[in-house]
Amino acid sequence: MGGARARVVADPAAVSGGFSGAGAEALAPGAGLLGRILPPEVAVVETSDDDRGVVLFPEEEAAVAGAVEKRRREFTTGRACARAALARLGVPPAPLLRGLRGAPQWPTGLVGSITHCTGYRAAGVARTQDIVSLGLDTEPNQPLPAWVLEAITCGGEQRMIAGLGTTAGVHWDRLLFSAKESVYKAWFPLTQRWLGFDQADITVDAREGSFAARLLVPGPLVADQPLTEIHGRCLADRGLVATAVVVPART
Repeated sequence: MGGARARVVADPAAVSGGFSGAGAEALAPGAGLLGRILPPEVAVVETSDDDRGVVLFPEEEAAVAGAVEKRRREFTTGRACARAALARLGVPPAPLLRGLRGAPQWPTGLVGSITHCTGYRAAGVARTQDIVSLGLDTEPNQPLPAWVLEAITCGGEQRMIAGLGTTAGVHWDRLLFSAKESVYKAWFPLTQRWLGFDQADITVDAREGSFAARLLVPGPLVADQPLTEIHGRCLADRGLVATAVVVPART
């Protein structure tokens, strides 16, 4: 299929260095999830812990003033990870506020994505000269309820999931859900438009640890070409599934 295609190249070196400024202990190099499936252009910081000593900027604090404790911890550690990742690119700390549909607003010239689930928080950032959009997601490696699978699938996705079974102990229905979340996170900053679960038809390559999302609605222009397919990488480890999508500035 023609059009711009975003493909992530796995590079364990992407998760290196300390957790300076994040206020929590980072996963050691090579011990993370997303750092193993992101290219070196993406600075990624991951942690399995929440540090209650992290202090938000006042503007960020206002955004979660009425939130329950669980949501506050996710938001706070996610922002801490994001600031630590930005520091690796030489960007000073600044408030990271929520924009349209809650998407984080990144400093000019930068793109990023934040993800969190039980026992894991992470953020990745990159410069727009290298990457025009980024989508990251993690989920527990557990089966989806049947009604959720029915709601998120389109085309031949259910047949694909049935054919994969539980290869390598992976719940592919959950990984499919995660892949769709990553695709949406990369799509939205480029379009400022909603992308429904039934508007991206995903094929998973279990052997390669990759997936391809065929967009069923008109996509934006990237490098002067229409974006019609988005490719990503995936991984299952430590009771979690992780997916990552990178849209490069040049194809």
